[in-house]
Amino acid sequence: MPETKLKVNVFGDPILRKKAKSVKQVTAEHRKILNLMAESMYAHSGIGLAAPQVGISAQLIVVDIGEGLYKLVNPKIVKRQGSQAIQEGCLSVPGVCVKVRRAKQVWVEALNENNCALKLEAKDLFACVLQHEVDHLEGRLIIDYPSFIEKLKIKRKLAALKSESKTCKLQL
Repeated sequence: MPETKLKVNVFGDPILRKKAKSVKQVTAEHRKILNLMAESMYAHSGIGLAAPQVGISAQLIVVDIGEGLYKLVNPKIVKRQGSQAIQEGCLSVPGVCVKVRRAKQVWVEALNENNCALKLEAKDLFACVLQHEVDHLEGRLIIDYPSFIEKLKIKRKLAALKSESKTCKLQL
């Protein structure tokens, strides 16, 4: 895997549970962060990445499901429709996949990297990824969605990730 300048934080890191700060004005620094986030997402074979996952409390996400890169600032889901359940993984919860029920179609308002208002209508996988990344901006993770029984099944993996996260912090 190629090295990138941004490290993806894993479950156990407190920033993953905090609400990200809204961006007042998109600056050259934000554009640089969005580019580095895209680089990290591709390096980890991801299809979406939110700023809190790389230790930055800002409402920034990047998404590419194979149809082109989207860089979104302050994304808000303004409408949801339908329902779908997709098996989801997360770069911040490696080795864990859970079925998550989300809207099948969403309408999103955001700013692009040039500070221009943007409206997106997304369906299926694209809708799922946008909801997943917006969840990160709210401090929610895929592990918040499963049933009690499913949570018991992933409990050991989560404990190991949390322990690993603390160990890495102590080594810094």
